[in-house]
Amino acid sequence: MVKHFTSSVFVFGLVRGVWKLGLIEHPRLGRWMIAGGHVEPGESQVDAALREVEEETGRRVRLVRPPGPAVPPEFPRSLLTMPWWITEQPVPPDGHCGDRHVHVDHQYVALANAPDELIRDPELPFRWAVREELDGLTMFADTRLLAARLFAVVPMLGAGDFDAVSILTSLADGGQS
Repeated sequence: MVKHFTSSVFVFGLVRGVWKLGLIEHPRLGRWMIAGGHVEPGESQVDAALREVEEETGRRVRLVRPPGPAVPPEFPRSLLTMPWWITEQPVPPDGHCGDRHVHVDHQYVALANAPDELIRDPELPFRWAVREELDGLTMFADTRLLAARLFAVVPMLGAGDFDAVSILTSLADGGQS
């Protein structure tokens, strides 16, 4: 099976005091989705994530590093932001491959620098959605599930209150603890 690397981003913005998830309407699939796409030659997954968000939403974002192991400050290499999840998704033929293939998707979480500020015209229809709207939108179930869990932790991320145990617990139990 042919595998292609992709990157996608759960973009959150504090819009008039309320945390919202940014979604694009996919023209071919007819669903509300998070921004993302194929990693192009010469790009890292991080580069692709930031490019796709800018192209599809017209916005700039800051990727948020997930809870994970720290690297010593004297580590001599550049570090890339880790994805929150890496998933494999079988997909039908698309513009990158004429056959069924698998997307190895690096899924990131990001905060919009200025949610209402466009730096360019978005390539796709875009909307902000609150948590309560997700169930009523035509979305993939896995995106809806992860987005709902992320809504429980995004206030911590936005405040810089990054308690790894609280975040990981909230993601695992949906904020029920």
